[in-house]
Amino acid sequence: MAGRPKQGIDYAGWSVDIFDGDKKIDKLLDAKGWKGFGIYFFLCQRAYKTNGYYYEWGYDDCATTARKMGGGINSGTVKETVDYCLQVDLFDKRLFDEWGVLTSRGIQRRFWAVLSERRSKTVYQEYWLLKSEECKGLVKVSLKSDVQPTNSNVQSANDDMSPIKKSKVNNIYNIKQFSPELEQPFQTYLLVRKHNFGELIPEQENALREELQKIADNDAERLAIVKKATVSGWKSFYKTTTKKTDAPRKKSKSPVKNLNNFKRRDYDMDSLENQLLNN
Repeated sequence: MAGRPKQGIDYAGWSVDIFDGDKKIDKLLDAKGWKGFGIYFFLCQRAYKTNGYYYEWGYDDCATTARKMGGGINSGTVKETVDYCLQVDLFDKRLFDEWGVLTSRGIQRRFWAVLSERRSKTVYQEYWLLKSEECKGLVKVSLKSDVQPTNSNVQSANDDMSPIKKSKVNNIYNIKQFSPELEQPFQTYLLVRKHNFGELIPEQENALREELQKIADNDAERLAIVKKATVSGWKSFYKTTTKKTDAPRKKSKSPVKNLNNFKRRDYDMDSLENQLLNN
């Protein structure tokens, strides 16, 4: 099975005015000092590195965070700082309480500045805080298998997506459906794939279904594979790498041909020297 795909970003820009005009940062520095700001900055960077716009974190991770940071920071300081960041909205409290993730609108704006340049623009809709007009072209998929993804580019006139009908799946090509727990995430994957790479013909969809059946032994593994492929915007169920094509071989030079039809004569050098001396 493929390893976990890279979700994060390599660079996140911070405003040069962060210490001049951000009241939330002023409050954090006043209440928790530079250690508090360092903890906040560290957790933001972990979000950018791991998932791009959120960091899966809980209070059980306080000691681990303190150990990684060092510098005299202890687990109690980490917990107090995170609590304060949630209080002043440097991290979104609702998402932390419901999903156990650290994120914010500011984190997601910096992430979107990078994601907007990518071909695949997919996020979890449960974690996303920015409005549709702030991130046009974004594809939002659900963590829940029974919730349809939303996409600002393919929404209908009433801004709601119509559910995928079973009749569309069971067409004249007799496409065999998966179990309900797997079928809906698979349909979400197809929707994202069509958005990124164009329409699929029924034969291609059948081929993807057969491939998914073969690469895993049970639906739990297949579900994990489908979700990774969906969030990553992959064309298949694995990340494909472009192979370098071998450089065309140069045509071998044809042997030099004898430009006349005369045979070369073999001279006896001793005989030739004697003739010249006698003359």
